[in-house]
Amino acid sequence: MKALVTGGGGFLGNAIVRQLVARGDAVRSFSRGDYPELATIGAEQVRGDISDADAVARAARGCDVVFHVAAKAGIWGEFDEYYRANVTGTENVVAACKKEGIGRLVYTSSPSVVFDGTDVEGGNESLPYPATFKAPYPHTKALAEQLVLSSRSAELAVVALRPHLIWGPGDNHLVPRIVAKGRAGKLRRIGNRPCLVDTVYVDNAASAHLLAADRLAPGSAVDGKAYFITNDEPIPLWEMVNRILAAARVEPVKRTISPGFASLAGKVCEGIWRTFNVAGEPPMTRFVASELSTAHWFDISAARRDFGYVPEVSLEEGLQRLQEWLSGAGR
Repeated sequence: MKALVTGGGGFLGNAIVRQLVARGDAVRSFSRGDYPELATIGAEQVRGDISDADAVARAARGCDVVFHVAAKAGIWGEFDEYYRANVTGTENVVAACKKEGIGRLVYTSSPSVVFDGTDVEGGNESLPYPATFKAPYPHTKALAEQLVLSSRSAELAVVALRPHLIWGPGDNHLVPRIVAKGRAGKLRRIGNRPCLVDTVYVDNAASAHLLAADRLAPGSAVDGKAYFITNDEPIPLWEMVNRILAAARVEPVKRTISPGFASLAGKVCEGIWRTFNVAGEPPMTRFVASELSTAHWFDISAARRDFGYVPEVSLEEGLQRLQEWLSGAGR
């Protein structure tokens, strides 16, 4: 098949492109930048902005399936910027699928679309969207997910995947942030509860996208649904953080602050950053405080049942690969 991957130059998008190419599919990547490594493996590249409807339609032309991975991630920023990338961009992708007669759309969502600030332990896809959101990213991703799922028709089959905390070699977001803050001594445990979280190794997340696409058709078991995607190996949050730090040969996090203090600090920081238009991200936000002091792990039995997802790379193997990459051996 011929596949379009929006955000193909990003961390997850790159992994999806590589897996598609490896199995013999023709792949076109749509990103704002140019990525020589994609050209090296034979992927076609189209440059453009996801908020440009005409550019998205041109990129989608002639494709059989679209993997819509491109998004604006992060914990801080203007709502309008997140909306333009995550909602308007998704509107453009859906419109391009309809205009170009593309029958399958796989959307990369996030478990944060159902996070209400409280513990989620073994949650499944019946979890509702919360009434309010503490950050623009989960809010706009929830709007985009609902848009995708509501666009299902006899001509367009859709599915939304919610990979949780993607990490691994090549990570340009989660792992670098943890390592940089750890080296600078800026990480603090929030609370003393052993809150379990689940994450997903990047190759497992990419594999889930291909499996879902292969099962996706109008009226199929996958069509019109959202699925949580994890490694299915929940461990205490700060143990995972410390294992990532250990892979980078950084000392573990030992100092602790209370969840209440972290939430108050987040509220104060948000106020200062907004009032004085401070550049960059605040050191703490209310969303981050709640994320780092609650349990969030999910039941992935629906993904196993409906499209055969099984995480092939274990937590242990993934951490070993990450260590090799961070040491330079895997680069």
